[in-house]
Amino acid sequence: MVDVTSVSTKGQVVIPSHIREELGLDEGMQVVISRVDDFVVLKKVHILDPKEEFEKLTKTGQKHAKKLGIKSEEDVVRMIHEGRKRKN
Repeated sequence: MVDVTSVSTKGQVVIPSHIREELGLDEGMQVVISRVDDFVVLKKVHILDPKEEFEKLTKTGQKHAKKLGIKSEEDVVRMIHEGRKRKN
C-alpha cells in the first residue's frame, strides 16, 4: 500500500499511523534521515541517553570496586602505587 502525504511549511512530514504502529514509532523517538538518489530514507534508531549511560557505568564501577575491596579514594591511590611498584 502506498500513502501520499505532504510537506508542511516547516518541512514536517506526517508518517501514516499504520506505518508508525508497524515500526513501533512513538512520539519523541529518534530517526535517522538520509537521501539515496531521489529517495528519502528514515530509520528508527535508539540513541542512548548520556545520563542513563553514566548511571549504568557508575553502578558497574561501584560493583567492581566492592569486589576489589575499594572503600575510599585512598584505597584507589594505594592500589595505583602498588601496581606501579610491581611494574618496576
